[in-house]
Amino acid sequence: MLETCLAIEGLSKRFGGFYAVNDLSMDVARGHIHALIGPNGAGKTTFFNLITGVLAADSGRISFEGDLVADTRPSRRTLRGIARTFQNIRLFPHLTVLETVMIGEHCRAFPSMWKAFGSAVLQRPFGEGTEEKKMREAALALLGFFGLAEKSEAKATDLAYGDQRRLEMARALATQPRLLLLDEPAAGMNPQETHELDALITRVRDRGITIILVEHDMRLVMGISDRITVLNFGTKIAEGTPAQIQTDPAVIEAYLGEDVAL
Repeated sequence: MLETCLAIEGLSKRFGGFYAVNDLSMDVARGHIHALIGPNGAGKTTFFNLITGVLAADSGRISFEGDLVADTRPSRRTLRGIARTFQNIRLFPHLTVLETVMIGEHCRAFPSMWKAFGSAVLQRPFGEGTEEKKMREAALALLGFFGLAEKSEAKATDLAYGDQRRLEMARALATQPRLLLLDEPAAGMNPQETHELDALITRVRDRGITIILVEHDMRLVMGISDRITVLNFGTKIAEGTPAQIQTDPAVIEAYLGEDVAL
């Protein structure tokens, strides 16, 4: 029996008279890569925003590791162990690669203003604080995992596009999540970069992190996913294994198309 990481019950979000997410229910098993696919406007990014607290749901329940998620503040959800990347890369142009990852670690190292203030007061004059040293070491280890250690002092926005995508994932993992939401991580990548991303996502999963993947590259989705949920106009139209989804008539009509090559 698979253990549930994320349970969604009757989740809905409406903008005016339009349902971006409509009465969605789904379970994400712990340790799985669970893909969420569908045409543009299907509600996938809205779903991510609801899970991470960027948007408040109109109705429905979100349970993470068996506990109801009620606090809508994104910072609280990050502390609960939920992290994400973005469809459009969002990096700080003035920070180095190393500093970018260390930013992600702040939610664990300094979860309150008072802890941050206390660490600064107790720090030796002109010395590196104990907590900051730990953060630096952990960030360098993450950069090594993502193949970016040699670029740690480069400006984040000076990296090649594929490296920027990996840096976003490294920053997300720096928050120590148990659930990672990847929003179109292969967007803009060439075939070689996409192939490398396939292996990288699997390695992230092997660290004990459950992954929800939104992606339009069907070769990547079908090759890496344990289970797939398909949305169309905010409504779930199918769910199953990659083999089941590829042959589902409703999915073929709404999204994949008769001549899709997988």
